Amino acid sequence: MKKIALFGTSADPPTAGHQAILKWLGDRYDYVAVWASNNPLKTHQTPLEHRTEMLKLLIAEIDTFKNNIQLHEELSDRRTLISVQKARKKWGEDPQFILAIGSDLVRQIRRWYAVEELLARVEILVIPRPGYPIQKTDLQALKDLGTKVNVADLDAPEVSSTAYREAGDKDAVTLPVKNYIKRERLYRWQKAARA
Repeated sequence: MKKIALFGTSADPPTAGHQAILKWLGDRYDYVAVWASNNPLKTHQTPLEHRTEMLKLLIAEIDTFKNNIQLHEELSDRRTLISVQKARKKWGEDPQFILAIGSDLVRQIRRWYAVEELLARVEILVIPRPGYPIQKTDLQALKDLGTKVNVADLDAPEVSSTAYREAGDKDAVTLPVKNYIKRERLYRWQKAARA
């Protein structure tokens, strides 16, 4: 059975950590569908169209032997269930869909729109993030809602979109993304530095 990893992210901005996650997913799954979206539980500093463009640049740099990581803007929706429904419409019911989420979202996902319906349609893959330890009780709570849950054996770089937005952490983003941000003047700290 074909396994498709679904990776929706706010990508505000997409970081070297996102890139490491995508490479890891690409090495382990048949296909990786990626999109930028608006998270209704977050405030975004950059419009979705810029975040999508930065994600394109990030994906273009990834070299996998399968060439199986693709941006799918059409899957973007503020509700993950809708994104999953779009994926099922696109690829059918046969593939196994694995929804990759950061460990920072493990508790939050239980508050997502129609979570029980969502979890009936996908397996969950939790990606460890520094500063967000994974609690067995949280994983069990997801399993109790009727989904299979796995934790990725990935040690991603300790960078975050937040650190970049707030302080311009130079290690957080790749050079093409950094150049795009500079050209488009996207984040407050950068605008303040130019004033």
